Amino acid sequence: MKAIVCTKYGPPEVLQLKELAKPAPKKNEVLLKIYATTVTTGDIVDRSGKVSAWAWLPTRLFMGFRKPRRAIPGADLAGQVEAVGAEVTRFKAGDQVFGSTGWGSGAYAEYKCIPEDGVLTKKPPDVSYET
Repeated sequence: MKAIVCTKYGPPEVLQLKELAKPAPKKNEVLLKIYATTVTTGDIVDRSGKVSAWAWLPTRLFMGFRKPRRAIPGADLAGQVEAVGAEVTRFKAGDQVFGSTGWGSGAYAEYKCIPEDGVLTKKPPDVSYET
């Protein structure tokens, strides 16, 4: 799968398009084919690594010291369930959904696994992925 990867803190040029292995859902996860995501100011601040002096240490403890701990940015997503884990009951392959990866990041990719009980719900049929 293709994904945008942040290899270090800095300007937009630190983002790279890379080919990565397609994830496989665990027993309680759904595998999503992502059709839309957001680019937010939070993503930009996280990528830049620039925070106020008093927040530097806590931020780097959480985000990573030399480079972002979670290499694939992006939190919000919309897409279609491609596969489900053995214990998933709320979703099935083909369901159109939207939600958030939460603190997990990873929405700047073609595929993402999210726990069934995560921030994920079915998309109304009259709402586009982009909306």
